[in-house]
Amino acid sequence: MAAVLNLEIMQEVTRDCIVSLTLFAAVFGMVYVFLMTRHRERMAMLERGVSTSPFHRPQQNGLATLKYGMLLVGIGIGFIMGAVLYNHFEIDEAVSFLSMVTLFGGLSLIINYLIVKSKYADKD
Repeated sequence: MAAVLNLEIMQEVTRDCIVSLTLFAAVFGMVYVFLMTRHRERMAMLERGVSTSPFHRPQQNGLATLKYGMLLVGIGIGFIMGAVLYNHFEIDEAVSFLSMVTLFGGLSLIINYLIVKSKYADKD
């Protein structure tokens, strides 16, 4: 009986490893093909003497970092508030967590928009 159980566990672990490795290989392959295609395309453009202006990205002034930081903080607060709703007010777990994460994540993005808007309004 124990041998059969061990065999089933080994088959399950092997299947999970194969699925994980296949998924990793697929993602790696897609990223590799994307980057190599982009590199070849850029090299061909440079050989033809086409302008390289599409390659240059505009300077970032740190606002993307602020946006992502505020979003992650909002999501964290949403998880905390979801746990409070679930534990103290006996609201369904899925509803409490999903609603609070989306609410606070969205609020953080709105606040980020107001900060960026006020920053650029001061320059005018």
